[in-house]
Amino acid sequence: MSDTFVSGAPVPPQGPRPQASQSQQPKRPKKPHPGLRSLLFGLLGGVIGAVAVVAVLVVGGFVAMPSSATSGKTGSRGTTSSSQTVTVNSGDSTDTTLANAVAQKALPSVVSINVTTSDGEGVGSGVVLDTDGNIVTNYHVIEGAQSISVSTGDASYDATVVGSDESSDLAVIKIDAGDAALTPIEVGDSSTLQVGDWVMSLGSPFGLEQSVSTGIVSSLYRSTMLQNTSGNTIYTNLIQTDATINPGNSGGALVDDEGKLVGINSLIESYSGSSSGVGFAIPGNYAVEVAQKLIAGQTVTHAYIGGSFQTVTANNARSNSLSVNQGAYVAELADDGPAAQAGIQKGDVITALDDEEITSSDALVLAVRSHSVGDTVTVTLMRGSKQMQVQVTLGSDEALQQQQDSDSSSQGSLLEQYLEQYGQQRGGSEDGYSRR
Repeated sequence: MSDTFVSGAPVPPQGPRPQASQSQQPKRPKKPHPGLRSLLFGLLGGVIGAVAVVAVLVVGGFVAMPSSATSGKTGSRGTTSSSQTVTVNSGDSTDTTLANAVAQKALPSVVSINVTTSDGEGVGSGVVLDTDGNIVTNYHVIEGAQSISVSTGDASYDATVVGSDESSDLAVIKIDAGDAALTPIEVGDSSTLQVGDWVMSLGSPFGLEQSVSTGIVSSLYRSTMLQNTSGNTIYTNLIQTDATINPGNSGGALVDDEGKLVGINSLIESYSGSSSGVGFAIPGNYAVEVAQKLIAGQTVTHAYIGGSFQTVTANNARSNSLSVNQGAYVAELADDGPAAQAGIQKGDVITALDDEEITSSDALVLAVRSHSVGDTVTVTLMRGSKQMQVQVTLGSDEALQQQQDSDSSSQGSLLEQYLEQYGQQRGGSEDGYSRR
């Protein structure tokens, strides 16, 4: 039966070939599949030429900075840095004075991150969390970095990696600013966001430091799974916004009309690879929670259900005499895992988790990961032609994390082990695009 299940996780395609200076000759990128809509890392791969700037988005890439290109640095960010000294008037969200006040308050807390990898140099963004110099960013910003430096607008510092959680695309780096004062971001409550709320995106698009753009919350609770150079990354409960997110914005801040952090800019969705007004941010509450665990040296854990699953389609349902033509087929169960303890059996087909329809193994993984360890969920399944519901208390993947940490010679990422052993066998939705 496994032969009928093939990998369907999306691989963000590269965009059109950029225009570049005479001295910079980038390799010709592969063209995207015709008509394929892809979620793309907001950081990835825009080569900046001396004449024109065209984004090229690739897996694991960065914003390359040729020597002939302008850096886009704007110098000092000003002296106003304390949230106590800035009053943000949110009475009229269309008034440009709101954007002025929010930018004045939040910009001192947003930094530019410069990385050197085996492929060259690149730039992303980060958000200052505390006066100790801890900065939260996306994992894909610092992935493979041989060296990292942070620009605060008026100074540059070497940075070290405190910790990272590849599967949720978050990382913390740290700088020693000496006697210089750092301005931590004021953290808001992303759980209170509503569609239509005013937001501002801050970061270094294409290396242009201290840049801001405004928009609204377009939607909430978007989820997807992406392949990258280290495996898969699971994004759950994303904030969708039309505030511009471009290559280089990754790891930057999404703030509300009070200048408080509500998200970490991470993805864009585009046919061409350029910004199309559909950007996504990891919710601030979750990002800060993960960052605090990394700073404390704790293991970042995620909810897991304890099984290996395969996507059911009309074709393989017919050939295997299944009673439904979509869902997540239970191929294996972890001994004494949450699913097994709840009475789920091999051969069952999971069709819903709580009130969320499950149409594929990807959808099940995303639904599980949108919950917290210890949550009890209602799983609807088909056993033969009989529909059943069971209550499953989700467990923790901490044992998997510790296993990976203790086995330096292990092959594949933690998330690959998670998917193959406890979440999903290599296989996914036919179009590779998952949303809640």
